[in-house]
Amino acid sequence: MEILTKVHAKNLIEWAKDKPNTLVLSADLTSSCEVDGFKNIYPDRFFSMGIAEQNMLSFAGGLAREGFIPMIHTFAVFIYRRAYDQIAMSVAYPNLPVKMYGFLPGIMTPGGATHQAIEDISVMRSLPNMTILECGDATDVESVVEVANNIDGPVYIRMLRGEIPRLFPADEPMKLGEARVISEGTDIVILSSGICTEEAMRATFELRKKGVSIHHMHISTLKPFNSKPIVEAISKSKYGVITMENHSIIGGLGSIVSEVIAEHGIGKKIVRIGIPDSFVHGASKQYLMKYYGLDSIALIKEVENLTNKEFNISESDLSEAFIVAVHSQAKAEAL
Repeated sequence: MEILTKVHAKNLIEWAKDKPNTLVLSADLTSSCEVDGFKNIYPDRFFSMGIAEQNMLSFAGGLAREGFIPMIHTFAVFIYRRAYDQIAMSVAYPNLPVKMYGFLPGIMTPGGATHQAIEDISVMRSLPNMTILECGDATDVESVVEVANNIDGPVYIRMLRGEIPRLFPADEPMKLGEARVISEGTDIVILSSGICTEEAMRATFELRKKGVSIHHMHISTLKPFNSKPIVEAISKSKYGVITMENHSIIGGLGSIVSEVIAEHGIGKKIVRIGIPDSFVHGASKQYLMKYYGLDSIALIKEVENLTNKEFNISESDLSEAFIVAVHSQAKAEAL
């Protein structure tokens, strides 16, 4: 597996070189959100707003009204929890092109409940005019900037940083509203997003060896949600659908798909893998994924429950997952 370091940091500098109306705003987390290089190369297009997220979002709304494309960079929790009213009234209501890059989504940090964005999709998707994107690998990170820039309105992005695996071909970028079909099948539909896609891929590789026909899709656009291919796949499935997300099971991908199933009258079972209705304590990503049941073994168990079969797949049977040290130089998880 190819592992890339500080993908967004490098990509943003190259992407922005011929876009003088693109500005970066940071909330005192410049290096932690990989925009220190942007600041050094384009100092006139960088604003350090300090630990004042509410002011930053209002300021961004003003810049957008003047024809600029403000790109907010901070930890996800500090965007939607601290400045929700400003996002609603100064950005979403006037439908302004403010692009919000939220780092450390879900359990991507040992910082505990104060730093873990576990309900951000639920909160942000309720806002009119808001688009929500989520990155699952280095290819998504490389292409999400262009996708977001082409949207005429506000965008909230669940962003990855540090050392990131490449799961998808570099020449197959993220496309708005288009799920990536990783495998096709008719027994079970698996819909995964974010960091859960790597875990789902590890599990489905072994499950297919056991004869399970799996239709696996990676979801990167959570709003607006293109339900047509999802409905078609679930309707054809024998056992139903499993959603897998680095987010609360309330209000995220699982809820979105449940709504789609109900609206279309599909009589299939849905199983939601995600963070339970609780806050999350601080630890490494790998520990938390296992503890809260977001990993490949958790998915295999749910497939066994749905099919009423035992496949006897253990962790040792799975391909090795990429694990980066919490305090690595690339700061994948640490604050």
